[in-house]
Amino acid sequence: MTSQQPVAETHSAGHLIVRTLEAHGVERVYAVPGESYLDVLDGLHDSGIETVVCRQEGGAGFMALAEGRLTGRPGIAMVTRGPGAANAMIAVHTAYQDATPLVLFVGLVPVNDREREAFQEFSLTGWFGSTAKRVMTIDDPDRAGALVAEAMRIAAAGRPGPVVIGLPEDVLVLPAAPRVAQPVLPPAPAPHPDAVAELVARCAAAERPAIVTGGDGWHGGEGRALLAFAEAAGIPVFADWRAYDTVPHDGAAWAGWLGYGRTDAVAEGYRTADLLVFVGCGRADVLSDGYTQGFDAETVLVTADPDAAMHSGRTDQHILATPATFVAALAAVDPAAARGARGDAWLTGRAEAQRRTAAHRPDAVIAGEAQAMDLGIAFGELDDQLRGEAVLTFGAGNATIWAHRFVRHLRSASLVGARNGAMGLAVPAAVAASLIFPERTAVAVCGDGDFMMNGQELATAVAHGAAPLTIVIDNGIYGTIVQHQENHYPGRPSGTRMANPDFAAWMRSFGGHGERVERTEEFGPALERALAADGPALLHVLIPDTIMPPASSDVPASGDVPASGTGRA
Repeated sequence: MTSQQPVAETHSAGHLIVRTLEAHGVERVYAVPGESYLDVLDGLHDSGIETVVCRQEGGAGFMALAEGRLTGRPGIAMVTRGPGAANAMIAVHTAYQDATPLVLFVGLVPVNDREREAFQEFSLTGWFGSTAKRVMTIDDPDRAGALVAEAMRIAAAGRPGPVVIGLPEDVLVLPAAPRVAQPVLPPAPAPHPDAVAELVARCAAAERPAIVTGGDGWHGGEGRALLAFAEAAGIPVFADWRAYDTVPHDGAAWAGWLGYGRTDAVAEGYRTADLLVFVGCGRADVLSDGYTQGFDAETVLVTADPDAAMHSGRTDQHILATPATFVAALAAVDPAAARGARGDAWLTGRAEAQRRTAAHRPDAVIAGEAQAMDLGIAFGELDDQLRGEAVLTFGAGNATIWAHRFVRHLRSASLVGARNGAMGLAVPAAVAASLIFPERTAVAVCGDGDFMMNGQELATAVAHGAAPLTIVIDNGIYGTIVQHQENHYPGRPSGTRMANPDFAAWMRSFGGHGERVERTEEFGPALERALAADGPALLHVLIPDTIMPPASSDVPASGDVPASGTGRA
């Protein structure tokens, strides 16, 4: 549902699309130009919307995804037909599985050229129909504004996700009725008081209740308020995979994150809970170690999310709510009512296990003594210098596990990582984060395989004044896959080795700050210089191809293999 507002002069359909995006408060579009949507590009020429010109459509899509993740408003990507749409598919799939609002505009062949094997012709619905919330094509210029407004609403409503809009080249230049569709969003679902009372009774009756937070929609103070309630109620709070910024890590109820690279102590807390309350996420694959944890018949399951179809499998109570409305409803509850007769041992045990995990770092570097790169120390130093205030973006793969384990998140909207394991997100997401929050530090953490998938977007950073820091962990292999090969085909590496350039020199060739780091004692000073640099910076961190990520036990041990891995780097 939209309202219509007249504009002063007649627009083409392409220009009306831009005016509609302006009305919806869009500040940036991430685009790779194409001749199929020239009229939209022309409309952007005189617009206050910044056109962020990207170097590959996958990078543009990931930047738009980061915008949606960090702001809660649909990120906007624009690409051309055929090959451009194919490159953007990775971001659409990621947004669909990660439940992140995204609108992708795709140029199309002229209407009269359809079904004639025209240049770069493809089926928009055939490609995206199973991986988007809605696929639509603007065939009527008078409906251009209304369809854009509808796409923005659908992308953000209920369970957020991607919407794809097709733009036939010839339709864009036709005159359109001069009416701009204004944003009209449905109210966020709020819990019924009876549902809240039922949940409170369940919490009071449980001996080992736990809350699991995840998904998007944690952009204000919801996380800190939930953590305060949970502490008073004696309930530990876990986070889903790559949703660690849902709650701040300095609260007494913070109990750690689930999923790839999680510790045994954290998994044990989740596994032994007799009540699991999922807020913004569901009992999904990764957080449950491949559907093997938290499925006991006697475990009570409660889900609080804005879409009844978001949670698959058994649930004992479903509360229709967003994270914000759920936490607001808890504000009217006395935490003592949810605590019941439960003491402090359950909560303190889980929180202490997480503190041991996050605090465990190898011995400090001895002054003047050269040591091979120890990533436990390096990412401990990163945590010390960032102080929980930065936006971190992650690629896929084992190289990110150290940062997950040792770097705190104290602010909301401070993490972007592909929860579906897609590679190539870290760099473009950090570029977008730097543009969205220029006053904050944006840090991309990725392996060498992940970095080379979209490292070209550093050129976009330079062109648009973004200043992210990229940390590339280089072991010359697709580390996660090598790890799996050693588990299943020991001594037979195949198809996993790479040859890399000097990434620091590459960064300097763009005019940024680049350093090569090979020893533990070099990392801290290099990081300090990189964070102080005027513009984008990169640390090229070299490690042996034998180094494995921190083990799943409380105390990392050399050579141990975590419970599971992610991605290909």
